[in-house]
Amino acid sequence: MKRIFVINGSASNTSANQRLIDNFAILTKDFFNLKVFNALKALPHFDPELSIDKTPKAILDFRQEIETADGILICTPEYVFSIPSGLKNAIEWCVVTTILSEKPTGLITASASGEKGHEELQLIMNTLMAKFTTDTTLLIQGIKGKINEQGDITDSLTKTDLERFVSAFEKLVS
Repeated sequence: MKRIFVINGSASNTSANQRLIDNFAILTKDFFNLKVFNALKALPHFDPELSIDKTPKAILDFRQEIETADGILICTPEYVFSIPSGLKNAIEWCVVTTILSEKPTGLITASASGEKGHEELQLIMNTLMAKFTTDTTLLIQGIKGKINEQGDITDSLTKTDLERFVSAFEKLVS
């Protein structure tokens, strides 16, 4: 089984993004072993002076998870037409490394609109040379009306889109 490091970009404990990650876990249980990272707000603020020398342990551990994973999945909302600051902070800690270069990557943006945040996330990950395709990116607009409190995806098109994404991501990682 391939090891996937999943980064939840949401700061909320009850996020629709976490429910999407749970759905992803169910759909991939036969071929992926997931480790979900929900602690973006626990990471220290990016400090370029500490990025190479005297790097905080939490950042070294975070980088190690990315480096040893067979692939990464980022599932995030959009905040004020951008990716959340916690996610941007975590990614900035990785810039001085090559751990994202050619790393098979899946990108899901699930939000009210999400279009600008999704575009920004792809630009950032492309700049860091992460390996993804249009089929391993997924924008889910109006997520709160497409997934219920129990985590069930109630919109058939969203369910189909997620299944298609999973298939493409599985191929990319393999």
